Amino acid sequence: MQRRKFQKLQEIIDRHESKVSHLIAILQEVQEEYRYLPEEVLTYVATAMGLSPATVYGVATFYAQFSLVAKGKYVIRVCDGTACHVRGSEPINFSLRRELKLPDNKQTTDDLQFTVETVSCLGACGLAPVVTVNNKEVFGQMTPQGVIEVLKKLQVTDDDKGSQN
Repeated sequence: MQRRKFQKLQEIIDRHESKVSHLIAILQEVQEEYRYLPEEVLTYVATAMGLSPATVYGVATFYAQFSLVAKGKYVIRVCDGTACHVRGSEPINFSLRRELKLPDNKQTTDDLQFTVETVSCLGACGLAPVVTVNNKEVFGQMTPQGVIEVLKKLQVTDDDKGSQN
């Protein structure tokens, strides 16, 4: 059972030939698979690669791209850099959190569908205010109502996929 549980993990490690120099790439793929880096997974990676768990944990906590807490299927980042802030990113963030019923002290919805993060800069100041979804889709000149529309499209997409299964 334990072997099957970590089979996908082992495949990722094997693809990288267990090279320590590939640890970051391995952790990136693992996070893509699990949407975060669970403690037991970090321990497995360390053991499988002949590293100390502290070394792997150190890498996972050093880089901001890694998360040790579960994230939603959709990670929505609201830029709050200077240009975005001046052009109204706070009401966008408020609108999004209100729609998702997400209190200030929480980033991820209970159903693990959505994570809302406020970031310092997304590097698209000319499009301010900016929101991204899963680091793939960029929505510029966003408004509080516009972010709700983006959210509803994501929910409709999920509903369509669910009805096909």
